[in-house]
Amino acid sequence: MNGILLLDKPTGLTSNAALQAVKQLYAARKAGHTGSLDPLATGLLPICFGEATKISGFLLDADKHYTVTCRFGVQTSTGDAEGEVISERPVEGLTERQIAAALTDFAGEIEQIPPMYSALKHKGERLYKLAREGVEVEREPRAVTIHAIELLDCNLPEATIRVHCSKGTYVRTLVEDIGEQLGCGAHVAALRRTGVGPFNEAGMLTVAKLETVEADGGHYALDQLLLPIESGLAHWPGVKLSGDAAFYLRQGQPVLVPQAPTEGWVRLYEGESQFLGMGEVLDDGRVAPRRLMSIS
Repeated sequence: MNGILLLDKPTGLTSNAALQAVKQLYAARKAGHTGSLDPLATGLLPICFGEATKISGFLLDADKHYTVTCRFGVQTSTGDAEGEVISERPVEGLTERQIAAALTDFAGEIEQIPPMYSALKHKGERLYKLAREGVEVEREPRAVTIHAIELLDCNLPEATIRVHCSKGTYVRTLVEDIGEQLGCGAHVAALRRTGVGPFNEAGMLTVAKLETVEADGGHYALDQLLLPIESGLAHWPGVKLSGDAAFYLRQGQPVLVPQAPTEGWVRLYEGESQFLGMGEVLDDGRVAPRRLMSIS
């Protein structure tokens, strides 16, 4: 079983717990998700089955889209609604116009200090474990890119914003930094991921929906919900190979492909439609195999 499922993760469930629930439904031996969502968060969690796990790194590195509800005036220990309140400041006088203006300062490349409540490691220990023990360590700032950020709705003390960001962006930190710039503090009251790379929320399925499909049609019906592996790579150019070129590529040898791109990663096909995997264009113009699928 090979393919990608667009799961709509529910709130209150860790990404790994959601993965295990889906993996059990599919009776899958090999599966993995492509970037954790906090238990508080909901939304798009692509799950790769079988050979699709070979391209999970591309989705981990892809841009993300979020809709986030910010609660101004209250700062929490975790940066979201699950944490303890550590400070409260008045929001009287705060306006929708001020919030919209502040957002513009966070567009483009910015630096973030990763939160203590994160899965990053310090001397082999997860930061969130240290945070739960009351330990705080110094973290180096990281550069991320906010491609777009806009105010969708404002009903103070809450406001809803839409964010399109690069990999590695901590939305909780972004909201906290916006709150600090406005002088009142803020935390994430609700968070929903609506896009990962080429995928959006249009094709998402809930665990409840999957259970219904399995009950009505069994594993065959579940399999029909999987997207092809190459759907997760739609933003990379495709290269079609002749039978001879595909043969040598499968042996691990770079090949010359007429009219291929001059650089970067490419999707590889034998003939018109048989997906082989991912390759990379070398400096001499040949295409080298990088992530080949073991699918007959």
